[in-house]
Amino acid sequence: MSTSSKATKLELFNLKSKPIQTFWITSIAFFMCFFAWFGIVPFMPYVVKDLGLTPDQKWNSIILAVTGTVFARLLIGKLCDKYGPRLCYTWLLTLGALPVIAIGLVQTPAQFLICRLFIGFIGASFVITQFHTSIMFAPNIVGTANATSAGWGNLGGGANRLGMPLIAAGVISFGVAETEAWRYSMIIAGVICFLMGIVYYFCTQDTPEGNFKDLKASGQMPELKKDEAGFGVAVKDYRVWILFLVYAACFGMELTVYGTMDDYLQNTFQLERVTAGNLVLSFALMNIFARTLGGFFGDKFGKLKGLRGRVIFLTVILAIEGMMLMLFSGVDNFIVAFAFLIGFSLSVQMAEGATFSVVPFINKKAIGSISGIVGAGGNVGAFLAAILLKSKSAVAEKAAIIETQGASEAVVKAAQSAASSDAVSSGYFVIGILVVVAALVSLTIKFSKEDELLSA
Repeated sequence: MSTSSKATKLELFNLKSKPIQTFWITSIAFFMCFFAWFGIVPFMPYVVKDLGLTPDQKWNSIILAVTGTVFARLLIGKLCDKYGPRLCYTWLLTLGALPVIAIGLVQTPAQFLICRLFIGFIGASFVITQFHTSIMFAPNIVGTANATSAGWGNLGGGANRLGMPLIAAGVISFGVAETEAWRYSMIIAGVICFLMGIVYYFCTQDTPEGNFKDLKASGQMPELKKDEAGFGVAVKDYRVWILFLVYAACFGMELTVYGTMDDYLQNTFQLERVTAGNLVLSFALMNIFARTLGGFFGDKFGKLKGLRGRVIFLTVILAIEGMMLMLFSGVDNFIVAFAFLIGFSLSVQMAEGATFSVVPFINKKAIGSISGIVGAGGNVGAFLAAILLKSKSAVAEKAAIIETQGASEAVVKAAQSAASSDAVSSGYFVIGILVVVAALVSLTIKFSKEDELLSA
């Protein structure tokens, strides 16, 4: 597939352009996947009460939700290289809708945890979105296009905090009990994902020149086809694993903070649940522009300093992310803490965009495999960070219980909340340090003169 057939501008309203059509459809599909993936989060108080989840089971559900995505992202990237993004997205949406629907039918904690694991598979939608965007846009704009489609898709993870309660309210208006509304809401989200799979099949194509299958049949094959060694070559490239680490340090930390910030704000600053939830929602909504900024500046630095410029910008913004999280973790004043939280939100999402302004230039014949490996890094980072915070919180809460033996239940709970807050705070600080280390490691990414010429 020639570069000349790719879009060189992100003209959002040029709907006659196949790359722009693909951009919108893949962004909406990604949005719906994230909406469903985290759709249960606003309903967790109801789920805990309905199914009788223990605190340990609640933590495990958070961990399982990101664990399934690791394996799905590794696999889906390889499949994209072979079969093309159109078929891969179609199957992911239609099959991924099943556990979303099933979670609305669960009756036991075990069933709930299993569904959370398999719902995580739709998080692999990120890889297909980045792959499809990469083969539709030219090098001068691919970072911006990738970052924008990913950022707008990620909005689904925050929009569900408004959207899911609205769906639940609609369900309740038809006479469904409030305690059961979460079940119907998840079923509706699953049905929407299934329908989006049908739309993807009929309304997109793999490349600007046509579908993989048709190009093979006509004797042509896009430049980005997967050769038999594509995945093997990606695995052996040290730069892929550095970007794996980098994405663990940005997207992984966004997932972790997103999943733990509600309770942290309530326990540390005594905010109401609704207020804390709205603040976390505003954090997620920054994806409207923050990821795009990361891709945009990645492209600009690439124009000024070549591929090395893209890496330097990635290093700087990642280091800022780590420092913002460290500063946030050590502040007791809410106003100051909120300022650092905004700084973290902006920098972590820019770092994600900057990461995928580098990915398309590692190996153009294995973009799917590389995107899958790097994307999986984000979920590995979230998994490890969640384990760290869970272990710290568990130890602190047990110590608090021992110290308050004989006290009233209210005193014990207050001590547990305070201990959990301190544990998460120290966990955030450790994570911030590790992010800065990852930033320094990213400087070791190198490109050859041939890579530089091909990126022009």
